[in-house]
Amino acid sequence: MTADVGLRPITRALLSVSDKTGLLEFGRFLADQGVEILSTGGTAKALRDAGLTVIEVADYTGFPEMLDGRVKTLHPKIHGGLLGQRANAEHRAAMSAHGIGDIDLLVVNLYPFEATVARGADFDAVIENIDIGGPAMVRSAAKNHHDVTVVVEAADYAAVQAEMTAHAGATTLNLRRRLAAKAYARTAAYDAAISGWFARDVLDEKFSERFTVSGVKAQELRYGENPHQQAAVYRALGVSGPSVVGARQVQGKELSYNNINDTDAAFELICEFDPATPAIAIIKHANPCGVATGATLAEAYRKAHACDPVSAYGGIVAANRPLDGETARAVTEIFTEVVVAPDADEDAIAVFAAKKNLRLLLTGGLRDPRAPGLTVRSVAGGFLAQDRDHGVVAADDLKIVTKRQPTARELADMLFAFRVAKHVKSNAIVYVKDSATVGIGAGQMSRVDSARIAARKAEDAAKIAGGAPLTQGSVVASDAFFPFADGLLAAVEAGATAVIQPGGSMRDEEVIAAADAHNLAMAFTGMRHFRH
Repeated sequence: MTADVGLRPITRALLSVSDKTGLLEFGRFLADQGVEILSTGGTAKALRDAGLTVIEVADYTGFPEMLDGRVKTLHPKIHGGLLGQRANAEHRAAMSAHGIGDIDLLVVNLYPFEATVARGADFDAVIENIDIGGPAMVRSAAKNHHDVTVVVEAADYAAVQAEMTAHAGATTLNLRRRLAAKAYARTAAYDAAISGWFARDVLDEKFSERFTVSGVKAQELRYGENPHQQAAVYRALGVSGPSVVGARQVQGKELSYNNINDTDAAFELICEFDPATPAIAIIKHANPCGVATGATLAEAYRKAHACDPVSAYGGIVAANRPLDGETARAVTEIFTEVVVAPDADEDAIAVFAAKKNLRLLLTGGLRDPRAPGLTVRSVAGGFLAQDRDHGVVAADDLKIVTKRQPTARELADMLFAFRVAKHVKSNAIVYVKDSATVGIGAGQMSRVDSARIAARKAEDAAKIAGGAPLTQGSVVASDAFFPFADGLLAAVEAGATAVIQPGGSMRDEEVIAAADAHNLAMAFTGMRHFRH
């Protein structure tokens, strides 16, 4: 090793890329540095068309490409040139005896397997986009990073150019190590994508014997849930569609770990509502503190805010349709951390711009709440994986178990309340009246406590508004069954007239009898929505 930075000159490079971004500029730089360039197929053609001198790999190895190009770089002159240790006398002797020259720089990005799957290509097309030679070369070069520089992303061309310029055509060991780590991360993610496709799309195995989670770092965060915790946010590979992670941040401070977590909860909830009807959800610490629909987004916001105006301060606001100026003005009447919506008009963006600390995220659309997917959560020594909760309950799914049938207004509010309860931490109780939450109890060890807390919050909101608690004449939703009648009776005390719950308790008959005794209408959904 020379000096303390481990400089290694680059005299020969092999370039073979599917992504041609920045290729010609980088190729010209290497040529100006006197680097001999080896290449294959379309990469060689692009470089040659740009006037650069290129040696085809087949000419360099003396072995033709064959099997429709499946075999071209799998050759001792390629892998020997990448794996041979420059300071190892035995390696040097073997390379010399077999005419194997050093390859000091490898630039490869792999066949676009993930993109091929994402566009819905057929089986044969997907198989043909499984790269073999590329990952083999990348792993060889990364293993021998003591001597070889490996690049798997066009974004790293600049770093290589900078070092070669600063060190007379050489790179440092520090850069080679960082690029080697990135190279192995890329091949690991690539293999994970292939194995995931085989399990999911070929074998129909949702939970294969080996389960790999991979992503690309989108941003390093200032800290995690608390300042002593480090954190980063990653974009999941192979997952498309509107999301918080993929949203465009129009303005505001850098998002924190808690901002992203809470905004995701808000976005997941608001996606439950058809954009044909304006809807707003306000979230605090990943729990809803107000959800409503209205004739306009501004009306929906005011109804949602009225549910719990104290908790709404410093919360997250989500809309199910593009934001307008009137809604923006209503939202900015109090301090709000983040606003997320599919889009926003110029008036709304101008209003939000006056609040420089408010983060505005535009997702470009909504996710389908019925779409399948998986959620993953770490536990000590491993992680849990499950289907995302994409269950949706419609009126036809309900079983009315009481003597009294719900009115049309009650039925609509029951479905609304159960949709919201799905996104409230268990034990969850949600009171709704006229398509707006009027009391929410979340995360309690006892369901009766959640019912009482929700009612108390409604009383507090009523004192601020100067009226009676809106739980009078409301409906109530429970995310899971009432194990005893006491939770239902707490709802009766709050003024609820109808109940929606999954049912399935050993004491269902007792709970139904209590509902009948108080002239409640009650529906069983047969679907539970625990959220922990």
